[in-house]
Amino acid sequence: MKKYVILILALFLTVFSNAAEREDRIGRLIEENPGKEFLIYKFDIKENIAAPALRRTQRAFEAADTLGADIVFIHMNTYGGEVEKADSIRTRILQSQIPVMVFIDNNAASAGALISIATDRIYMRPGANIGAATVVDQTGEVVPDKFQSYMRSMMRSTAEAKGRDQDIAQAMVDPSIEIEGVIEAGKVLTFTASEAMRWGFAEGMAENIPEVIELAGIENYTIVEQQLTPIDKIINFLIHPLVSGILIMVILGGIYFELQTPGVGFPILAAFTAALFYFAPLYLEGLATHWEIILFVIGLVLLAVEIFAIPGFGVAGILGIVFIISGLAFAMVGNQGPDFTGVPLSEVGRAFLIVIIAFFLSLSSSMYLGARVLTSKGRLGSTLALNTIQDTTQGYSSINIKMRDLMGKTGTAYTILRPSGKVEIEDDIYDATALTGFIDKGESVKVVKYETSQIFVIKA
Repeated sequence: MKKYVILILALFLTVFSNAAEREDRIGRLIEENPGKEFLIYKFDIKENIAAPALRRTQRAFEAADTLGADIVFIHMNTYGGEVEKADSIRTRILQSQIPVMVFIDNNAASAGALISIATDRIYMRPGANIGAATVVDQTGEVVPDKFQSYMRSMMRSTAEAKGRDQDIAQAMVDPSIEIEGVIEAGKVLTFTASEAMRWGFAEGMAENIPEVIELAGIENYTIVEQQLTPIDKIINFLIHPLVSGILIMVILGGIYFELQTPGVGFPILAAFTAALFYFAPLYLEGLATHWEIILFVIGLVLLAVEIFAIPGFGVAGILGIVFIISGLAFAMVGNQGPDFTGVPLSEVGRAFLIVIIAFFLSLSSSMYLGARVLTSKGRLGSTLALNTIQDTTQGYSSINIKMRDLMGKTGTAYTILRPSGKVEIEDDIYDATALTGFIDKGESVKVVKYETSQIFVIKA
């Protein structure tokens, strides 16, 4: 019995000491500023963790610093998302000089759990959940252990930085971890609100934001909510991975159609517009720089040279495709110029995967649509390509009937025929060839033969 009492006491002291350490910045801030009206800067993470969420977070902390906010408040409801973007958000929170608290309004799964653990205080709505941070691919399948190892390491280090139990944080990723009284082996850990409070992963439960602030011990406060400008909303929309993939398809599809129907103009205009929408927001965000855009343009030039100047398809064409794909992919990656230090290899691989998938989808759909549109008899198809068959059974002929009727007629040499030249017959000028010798200008001639749209004459 004594053994269990000691174990429970030790567990209580551990949780209590961790909570005290976690509350240090916010608790000390409140204690040192009695009666102060605190400025709380609030922003939402209520979407999948991707480039837009990272951009929203970066803008929020920049605004909080500018306003001199006392606390940053995250209102969260997410099922997770991209590990690389979550890592960037986590790092920004850990490096913040301003204390950060989060209110989990229903879900903080996977990447959301990692972000939440990085904050100083976690509050949850009754019925909310936090955990299930196993890394999966786009189909929901668990990825190889090297990716799980990276996530486990981030969860451990984040929990350590905030005084939370590292084993519990790791158990949210690794089903092989067993913690007595907390989780059995073979299951991934997910906490309810009450369980998170019991094990030191939440400071309280609340129904809404005012209740959270009251539980935090803040009496006087002003909340400033993040307001996205129309430009911010447009950029967030354009940098979404799905939208980026569609823009890549339009770029490549437009190039393909323009090569199939040179001079039409619309396909290349669509490709140029899509390229502008693709690179502009990434350039403004500092992801795409000059060298990635130049790489893309060089690829286009090499591809054009291969198609229009060099017969066949060789080195220039292959390099052109490689440069185009590389320019589009590197624009998605947060590297500094050609330096990729600190950029996870998985982020680079993911960018190339998006571009390559979009490339093949664009190529296949363009070939299919090209075959349908360019051979159709509708208005668009007839505009882009000549599809009408001029059947000889319907009276069509490539022979000029008027020239055929010149057989046997006479005229004069309009120019010298050596043996080719021009003749004048019945006040009309025709190209002609002398069958024998040369014929001087002004001499009389007679048409004796007509062949392949050409009349043959002799001296009359």
